[in-house]
Amino acid sequence: MTVTPPVAPLHRALAEPTESTSKLWVAWVVLASIGLWSGFFGPIQVLLAEQAAAISPDHKAAVLSLVTGIGAAVSMASNPIWGAFSDRTTLRVGRRLPWVVGGAAGGAVAMVVLSVAHSIWLMVVGWALAQAALNAMLAAITAAVPDQVPTRERATVGGVVSIAQTAGVVVGSGIAAATGSIAVGYLTIAAVLVVTTVPYSLRSHDIALPVELRPPFDWGRFWRGFWVSPRRYPDYGWAWFTRFLMNLGNAFLILYLLYYLTDAVGLSDDEAATGVFRLTAVYGLVTVVTAIVGGRWSDRVGRRKVFVIWSGLITAAALLLFALVPTIPAAYAAAVVLGIGFGAYQAVDFAMITQVLPAARDRGKDLGVINIANALPQVLAPAFAAGVLALGFGYRGLYILAAVVSVLGSVLVVRIRSLA
Repeated sequence: MTVTPPVAPLHRALAEPTESTSKLWVAWVVLASIGLWSGFFGPIQVLLAEQAAAISPDHKAAVLSLVTGIGAAVSMASNPIWGAFSDRTTLRVGRRLPWVVGGAAGGAVAMVVLSVAHSIWLMVVGWALAQAALNAMLAAITAAVPDQVPTRERATVGGVVSIAQTAGVVVGSGIAAATGSIAVGYLTIAAVLVVTTVPYSLRSHDIALPVELRPPFDWGRFWRGFWVSPRRYPDYGWAWFTRFLMNLGNAFLILYLLYYLTDAVGLSDDEAATGVFRLTAVYGLVTVVTAIVGGRWSDRVGRRKVFVIWSGLITAAALLLFALVPTIPAAYAAAVVLGIGFGAYQAVDFAMITQVLPAARDRGKDLGVINIANALPQVLAPAFAAGVLALGFGYRGLYILAAVVSVLGSVLVVRIRSLA
């Protein structure tokens, strides 16, 4: 009689977590993420647009497209690379923490560079540095969730953590609007980024990976690992593609919201900057509620796809309202509808993606590849938008296109077979 030897349990760093998540840990993740996302969206929504208009008022849209496009390309490349390096990090403080701290510090330095940028190329350098640093932080924090949160709680935690993204958008655009100065806005964001990262740095509960579990390094294998075959992992492939489409639709709105308010609605530059903040605040408040409710509801019923489909359809309705009724009252109504749709989407889609990752050993890298679906739309959206605007379709045509893309991004989740 042959006795099968027992299978050795996986080390905690590579095993699926089973213990319930500490609420205090979630709070520190949220706080650090607020600083992170304010670093992304304060510049994207207001400061970079104002800076482009100050440096080259006659070519502001082209300058903004250049700066954000190059920055997004850096983001697209750096996120999975930092994630892969964090997977292999064997420091005693853990795999993810060094990249969170380093990313926050680098992001703060980048904001200082942007604060003194008076040329297009220094803007490009500063924003590329910001994207490289902040994506190291993003890759590590994103991977920390499946490292420490059990599957049964991921949509709930994802909903709470998505509040950080929304709050970061509000904080970042609020800082940009309130300071009244491009340079002071960047420096304030740098300070917020550092301060909000400190509590997580002291209480990260990060899990160290033993040196003996790190595979031998091979550059060829390292670079080949970034290709995750959609044929071998079809659910992962569809999760990537649907997130890409949803974020592409959202990028059309976010990148051009300031110009939409000035050029389509007819606000002055100062009114438009304030309008971006107020609309973002309304959207953010609604998103907070729907992210929490949607996440808990999804965890309770154990279903993901139906929530993603409905959230995409609701998001598309909001984009159509922006497109067809270019007025401030309609914009506020659209911000509410957008918050309802995108809030639930953020919570449930994150949980769905963590459940289709190919291997626990490569969580950081595989989530980094997923995050390309967040960054690539920032590269492509300016090119698509420039074409739509150049052809004379205006912001109406641009936001109708965004609505169509969002619908596709939601309904195609039916192709993910392993989840309900």
